[in-house]
Amino acid sequence: PEMTEREGIVELPTSDSSNSGIVCGAAIAGKRPIYAIRYQGFMSYNAASLLNYAAKSKEMWGFPCPVFVRAIGMEGSIGPVASGMHHGMVMRMPGTIVASPMTPSEWQEVWDLFLKGDDPIYCSEHRKSFGIDYEIEDIIYKDRFNRSTHKPKVTIFAIGAARLEAVEACKVLKNQNINFNFINLTWLKPLRISDQIISCLQESEFGLVVDSDYQTCGASEHIASYLMLKSNRPVYTLGLEDRTAGFAEHCDNVTPSADQIVRNIIER
Repeated sequence: PEMTEREGIVELPTSDSSNSGIVCGAAIAGKRPIYAIRYQGFMSYNAASLLNYAAKSKEMWGFPCPVFVRAIGMEGSIGPVASGMHHGMVMRMPGTIVASPMTPSEWQEVWDLFLKGDDPIYCSEHRKSFGIDYEIEDIIYKDRFNRSTHKPKVTIFAIGAARLEAVEACKVLKNQNINFNFINLTWLKPLRISDQIISCLQESEFGLVVDSDYQTCGASEHIASYLMLKSNRPVYTLGLEDRTAGFAEHCDNVTPSADQIVRNIIER
């Protein structure tokens, strides 16, 4: 918005190594800054102050550093540094709440939590969420077919922009008469998964966690491990490939498509 610095908007220089330090300084000075990171891929530069100071200040010194981070993910022919979502990097470090909101009510819930508490919150957002003015509901198979004797083949857990692709995949599965559950994952750390959802997974043949972050050593593998221990069901993962993205379309490394999700399920 067209606002002045006096009104609350501060435009920082394009230095992703130092800007996070400026934001942390504002937080410990009594402000509650909202820090917008233009490309989430630049978290490798922003991480030092956010993960080694803001996240640890409260635990180590009893002095909270409440920063609301909007890390904006983008993908598709934008190269090896700027692209992708990187919430897995943040989840690894203690002290930060990590969420991936996509809908208006999810954003409201995350914002309310920030205002009530004094912990830093990292919002892993994707530009594809900018046009979403509706809610994305979970789909529970037994709620749709109460008296069905068939069990769902898969319970899909989706994060970030992968949720939009998973919604399209669910339409294909429905047309092919493949039973499924679809679960939105907004809160990544602490992970919020109810006993009801675990029960849905236990009634499925297997689970699949689909993410817009890297699959290897990422959030999806962590969540899949948790789900397997809780449900005693196999849970697989599907995310970005373990390779560097390029600038040309044929070099892209992007969120798994609906077709990829469907193939992954059918092949199992």
